[in-house]
Amino acid sequence: MFVLHKMASSSHPLFTSSLKFSTTHSPSLSSSFLFNPILYRPKFQSFYLFKKPHYRFFSSPAAVATDPATALAADNHVSDDVPKEVEKVVLPTNESSHTLLRIRHTCAHVMAMAVQKVFPDAKVTIGPWIEHGFYYDFDIEPLTDKDLKKIKKEMDRIIGRNLPLIREEVTRDEAEKRITAINEPYKLEILNSIKEEPITIYHIGNEWWDLCAGPHVETTGNINRRAVQLESVAGAYWRGDVNKPMLQRIYGTAWENEEQLKAYLHFKEEAKRRDHRRLGQDLDLFSIQDDAGGGLVFWHPKGALVRHIIEDLWKKIHSERGYDLLYTPHVAKAELWSISGHLDFYRENMYDQMKIEDELYQLRPMNCPYHILIYKRKAHSYRDFPIRVAELGTVYRYEFSGSLHGLFRVRGFTQDDAHIFCLEDQIKDEIKGVLDLTEQMLLEFGFDKYEVNLSTKPEKAVGDDDIWVKATGALKDALDAKGWAYEVDEGGGAFYGPKIDLKIMDALGRKWQCSTIQVDFNLPQRFDITYIDSNSEKKRPIMIHRAVLGSLERFFGVLIEHYAGDFPLWLSPVQARILPVTDTQLEYCKDLTEKMKASGIRVELCTGERLPKLIRNAEKQKIPLMAVVGPKEVETESVTVRSRFGGELGTMGVDDFITKIKDAVDNRISV
Repeated sequence: MFVLHKMASSSHPLFTSSLKFSTTHSPSLSSSFLFNPILYRPKFQSFYLFKKPHYRFFSSPAAVATDPATALAADNHVSDDVPKEVEKVVLPTNESSHTLLRIRHTCAHVMAMAVQKVFPDAKVTIGPWIEHGFYYDFDIEPLTDKDLKKIKKEMDRIIGRNLPLIREEVTRDEAEKRITAINEPYKLEILNSIKEEPITIYHIGNEWWDLCAGPHVETTGNINRRAVQLESVAGAYWRGDVNKPMLQRIYGTAWENEEQLKAYLHFKEEAKRRDHRRLGQDLDLFSIQDDAGGGLVFWHPKGALVRHIIEDLWKKIHSERGYDLLYTPHVAKAELWSISGHLDFYRENMYDQMKIEDELYQLRPMNCPYHILIYKRKAHSYRDFPIRVAELGTVYRYEFSGSLHGLFRVRGFTQDDAHIFCLEDQIKDEIKGVLDLTEQMLLEFGFDKYEVNLSTKPEKAVGDDDIWVKATGALKDALDAKGWAYEVDEGGGAFYGPKIDLKIMDALGRKWQCSTIQVDFNLPQRFDITYIDSNSEKKRPIMIHRAVLGSLERFFGVLIEHYAGDFPLWLSPVQARILPVTDTQLEYCKDLTEKMKASGIRVELCTGERLPKLIRNAEKQKIPLMAVVGPKEVETESVTVRSRFGGELGTMGVDDFITKIKDAVDNRISV
């Protein structure tokens, strides 16, 4: 379930495949349906909705790895010194509510039926339920908002008629015959991809039917039409293949009642307000320049400053925890990527090779082979282990232009990459060390709610069973020692080793994949890396890949949306802004600015406007502190402080102001 907290601050696959129509066949009244029971595991999430943007986040003393079956409704992301009124609204998810999933699935059918009533020439394809609703793809001319209104009106009529949903089993030949009769070419392709027998069809009354595995509500009247809304239309290639037809995808949301829809729309508006793409432009943090190309990030001065803070903290923590920091090239000979296997298994995500002096070179999609080459530069003894190396390494991966999305999906990004080379009996301690480092790093940024998954050996894998068992056991033991709840994804590991994935939860309860820890039995073998054991024999070390933040670009995007651009004082690119009442105080303000900069405070002086506008501009830019200077402040060598989070703080001496800021930064609190 989603748990919504409306807060007012007083201070500031089962895809459905539809077929229109009409048949004289008498459908079976069997009420059975096919579905994957794993979808129905109860899960809970929580997120907060803020009526005003002025609030403060902080790190709790310890992180909590969240059991997905437990409600996550803690209030520790919001400052206790901000008065708030909390109204809790519970939103079910597809996993927690059988009814909601059926409603959404049936809405996809009803929408497809409505589209073909409004646009008889439309060809239907596939349409699943999704996280907050449903969608359906149609081969049809581009649709407009006006068209969506017509479709929704027809959907309301179908819902109001309370038509039954009836399941029928047919032979493959019979299904093919019916599909061919109504000229639905996409359906034939779908039918050919279905391996199970018999073929199941769902009818809406006796007017329209759908090649589908279910489940559905009993009648269309079980849907509350006032809890259904068509949201948008977008282009989508058939089967996701750019060489196939472009279809029209209609997105909709559906809930059990109007209150849930209203709460969801509130959440959606809050998510829109926090959109990192808009805030990145409004706060002048970053941009994607068309002249340079899509998916390539330009960090502006303020955004780059935040990145420097993140990188400095990252380097400090890694150095303290025994990692050696590296810098490696952005390109390498293509042969390196052949040895690593990337050219065999990852070529579609790599850029074209370039020829340099009769040799082929390749932009790197990953950092792993470089770190292995550094390992191989000399012989190693068992006494050398563990060896930990880390790099903020920029990589380049090809993405379709249509899949690019702000900082979340880019073509060039910097991974906080690290690799650990260790002995078999060191795996548990090293994994535990990575978990501790991960917790420390994420807590610095206020993330203390995690979802943890352990993925085990898949059917196709490299490495002996014994080492898989030992490595998987070490991962489990490390998680148990950490005291974190986790789910096991049986068979979900990479072919080269088991892994731990960690998702962080933001202020709206959304989960973001950031941290990953992977044991690798493949690359050490491909690169033939060895060490000399205590018996003077050559052995192969264990290699562990790990990333804590994922990529700096994506993590920065998550931070922007988590804080809605209201970065905490220690992370804010500008911590304070000096505002003179008139130009008469300008010289004093210049000296004050220099003194604060010399104390390590990120401060700027703004003039040229009347004071009320200077204050409004600082508010729009989400500056944590404003120091107003008038004649009285010059005379007493003081400032009058206004806090974005704490309101008016009164007049204080300059040294006291500086001390207050530095103490707040050291303790990760606001002023």
